[in-house]
Amino acid sequence: MEIDELNKLYAWVLWAAFAVATTFGFIAQRTHFCTMGAVSDIVNMGDWTRMRMWGMAVGVAMIGFYGMAWMGWIDPTQSIYTSGQILWLSALSGGALFGFGMVLASGCGSKTLVRIGAGSLKSLVVFFVMGFAAFATLRGVVAVWRNSTIDQVVLEVSAGGAVPFWLSAGLGWTPAVAGLLAALVIGGGLIIWALAGPDFRTGNNLLAGLGLGMVIVAMWWVSGHLGFVPEHPETLESVYLASNSRRMESLTFTAPMAYTLDWIIFYSDTSKVLTFGVVTVAGVVVGALLCALLDRSFRWEGFHSTQDTALHMVGAACMGVGGVTALGCTVGQGLSGLSTLSLSSVIAVTGIMLGALGGFRFQMWLLDRE
Repeated sequence: MEIDELNKLYAWVLWAAFAVATTFGFIAQRTHFCTMGAVSDIVNMGDWTRMRMWGMAVGVAMIGFYGMAWMGWIDPTQSIYTSGQILWLSALSGGALFGFGMVLASGCGSKTLVRIGAGSLKSLVVFFVMGFAAFATLRGVVAVWRNSTIDQVVLEVSAGGAVPFWLSAGLGWTPAVAGLLAALVIGGGLIIWALAGPDFRTGNNLLAGLGLGMVIVAMWWVSGHLGFVPEHPETLESVYLASNSRRMESLTFTAPMAYTLDWIIFYSDTSKVLTFGVVTVAGVVVGALLCALLDRSFRWEGFHSTQDTALHMVGAACMGVGGVTALGCTVGQGLSGLSTLSLSSVIAVTGIMLGALGGFRFQMWLLDRE
């Protein structure tokens, strides 16, 4: 492959990622998909409908991810989620901090971008604070503390950090076959559980579960198949184009918010190029904006009080630090990470749910005090 061809492919990867992210934003706005909202519905009303959306999306993403691996389109080992080095303490504590923050900030990273598209100035503030905190945790002062403390607690798993690799090592199957079978059992179980809800089988709920699950699969294909170059013409090494992690990626939003701010601030620096994460952040906002304009739900929204402002800013900072520490958010470790059947993702999502419960308790304490 020549350099000109490589540059054209790079552009195609970015446009494809933008288009798929736009679809995510449109569907999320149309269906009111929100992980924090799903947990809130369970805690406050005992309603599992939005959690069933989330479960179906994960199930569809699992089957799609390992279906592509079985067909040889992607390599399931080339993801940060399937690494044999499991930073379990970082995943758990970072997830808990992220979950607590998303309650204070009225939604996770993806919901923040969706709400920006729908006219929320509150979420625009959350975006800037979250992106700043995420960057400090990636490369700044928080990164130094993180690397020297909790990131030192590592669980080494020689077979790899995902369930299919353990099945492959134990039963002698190939990772692709083991992965597909595990995904059909676990992912299929999640889909059946979602559909079993008597109030779940409506157009919007099915659109969220099936549509967003397929969006995650499409992103894995764009990054892991379309964007994979076996031999770079200059380095002669294999490369995943436009990837910040230098591995194949799907949707995640905490670190990409930091990369987006970095790209905007240092735009004149020619070394700062558009990447997968940056275009997906923009795509979600655009998709939500299109949906909000089409269904006439676009509304400007601002803060109601000083306390409202403070809580959102603190929540945003918690999400930025926690999301990077946990290596992902409710979409990154949740939908994308769980689609790989990663142990690290299970730990992080557990932390996020526990943190969210703590956030709801904190909010109740504030209300009682008032």
